Amino acid sequence: MKTEDVQKTAFRSRYGHPEYMVVPFGVTNAATLFIDYKNRIFRTNLHKLVVVFMDDTLINSKTHEEHVEHLRIVLCILREKQLYAKLSKCELWMKKVQFLRHVLSTHGIVVDLDKVELVIKWERPKFVTGIRSFIGLVGYYRRFIEGFSKIVALLT
Repeated sequence: MKTEDVQKTAFRSRYGHPEYMVVPFGVTNAATLFIDYKNRIFRTNLHKLVVVFMDDTLINSKTHEEHVEHLRIVLCILREKQLYAKLSKCELWMKKVQFLRHVLSTHGIVVDLDKVELVIKWERPKFVTGIRSFIGLVGYYRRFIEGFSKIVALLT
């Protein structure tokens, strides 16, 4: 939080007028502001070596040596901006990671098999709203399904 904005967070209590030094938990825009801030600080490296989504930061590299360099760059930026990664929540040197309903690996991006299982076990829709829900679910993966629009044409 900017120093000049701290006074704006003051509130009255029987113990005085406390002020927040950081954005308080539960503030409606806090998550949006944080995501925007992370996108700005990683702007030059965004989608080249780092992907930011909510409070997740993914570092992608092709080789071990490249990953060491990318990790160094990201950690230096975080330190410079006084942001910290909690080591217990960090997963480093992963060959495969589940992220936003996909599995990212050295072989590329594939559909999360748990989601495929969900589609296979989906109960046959009886009403239009059920069909729309199903199309919405499978439509998310249309890039992985060759001829998707032809397959789903009868449902739409």
